[in-house]
Amino acid sequence: MADLSSFPIATRWPAQYPDRIQLYSTPTPNGVKVSIMLEETGLPYEPHFINIGQNETWTPEFLSLNPNGKIPSIIDPDGPGGKPLPLFESGAILLYLAEKTGKFLPSDPARRYETIQWVFFQMAAVGPMFGQLGFFHKFAGREIEDKRPLERYRNESKRLLGVLETRLEGRDWIMGEEYTIADIALLGWVRNLIGFYGAGELVGFDSLERVPAWLERGLARPAVQRGLEIPKRPD
Repeated sequence: MADLSSFPIATRWPAQYPDRIQLYSTPTPNGVKVSIMLEETGLPYEPHFINIGQNETWTPEFLSLNPNGKIPSIIDPDGPGGKPLPLFESGAILLYLAEKTGKFLPSDPARRYETIQWVFFQMAAVGPMFGQLGFFHKFAGREIEDKRPLERYRNESKRLLGVLETRLEGRDWIMGEEYTIADIALLGWVRNLIGFYGAGELVGFDSLERVPAWLERGLARPAVQRGLEIPKRPD
């Protein structure tokens, strides 16, 4: 039985199954990347719902695992050398789980780095831009009279969708015929943009062909459908 007693987060969110990967998350675009990956790989894990609406990511217990104060985070009780490994930042977690299982990351070195670059593309561009667009279109940013920030994030989001549209020419997935962590990193963000944020018309999503088809293929995967609802929100 794994001993997680050295991790303060395990005192606030106790592990019922300490030998499984512990997932501390919320089903947001960043959170579901990891839950989808765990569902896709079949690794045993235990999810813990972190209530960002109640600022639980800023509690000392959560910050002890993730100093950035964002979801998701994990503890793998069977990390390298059989020792527990705590990780934060979703891209790093995706890469770790891919290497741990040998799944969803090409073994060829060139294709491996090409895949990683598209994960970084999500982390450095798609996620921040779509998130800012959501703020100015759906949330408190709507109250700001100066619409230049909204225009900037709209234009940049349209550009990023264009990058994806070009990339998907002749491809089912970001890397071609192979579904990878690049797709897992991006699916939740594109879904959120047109769904939760309701910004589809704003960015001309219906004028695209390949991105909507790619999104539909991704959402049709059973592991994706399961992962989108994990951790389950309290009733």
